[in-house]
Amino acid sequence: MSSSTGIRAAGEIMDNTGRTALMVDVLLVDDHLLVRRAIRGLLNAQTERTGIKVVGEAASGEEALEQLSRLRPDVVLMDLNMPGMGGLEATRKALALRPGLKVIALTVEEDGPHVGWMLDSGVAGYLSKGAGEEELVHAIRLAMQGDRHVTPSVARKLAQTDSGEPDPMTRLSHRERQILMLLVAGKKPGEIAAALDLNVKTVSTYKARLREKLGCASDMELFRMAIDRGIMTPCPSSE
Repeated sequence: MSSSTGIRAAGEIMDNTGRTALMVDVLLVDDHLLVRRAIRGLLNAQTERTGIKVVGEAASGEEALEQLSRLRPDVVLMDLNMPGMGGLEATRKALALRPGLKVIALTVEEDGPHVGWMLDSGVAGYLSKGAGEEELVHAIRLAMQGDRHVTPSVARKLAQTDSGEPDPMTRLSHRERQILMLLVAGKKPGEIAAALDLNVKTVSTYKARLREKLGCASDMELFRMAIDRGIMTPCPSSE
């Protein structure tokens, strides 16, 4: 905080109202270099005004987790669909490593179960990449205050969903969500078992449980349902 002499301490700036505000360090996670550069440029050009500064970037969930301990950011802007560990799993692990961390989903995904899954995981905001600069700054500030901002278009869709029949995807456990996304990505049972430290028989049990919960008679129906919900575009599989 600033002293009685009016001299600001290191790491502090004056906000729009003239009050002292702490600097906010941001880690930007997105697998597209141009997207990272654009967002970093927008935020860092306004650091003197907003107190928000991008201090690091990561192109994957794995890289984001490595950066956390080194950079110790206040906020992570997290994309969803990335090679390797996706945003959902990276968010879960990041919050387990740093309980006070603020993770804001920043993605093109406005439909499908991803929205609810990210909100359930404890994110401090959910923004569309179509959001403007001021909305992004507002979301970061709200996150630091302990509040959560959701892009209005996403919030409206959530309200419409809540008023209708519940989506069976919302009944899936975290592990079931993990396995479903890996299945739709074209991963074989052995690969899924290795990635999640399970045995192949356990993966098969989860697959059967997924089919039962989602009312699917076969793996093909399961895949089609997941794709229809916008979870992921499937990769060719040799199975």
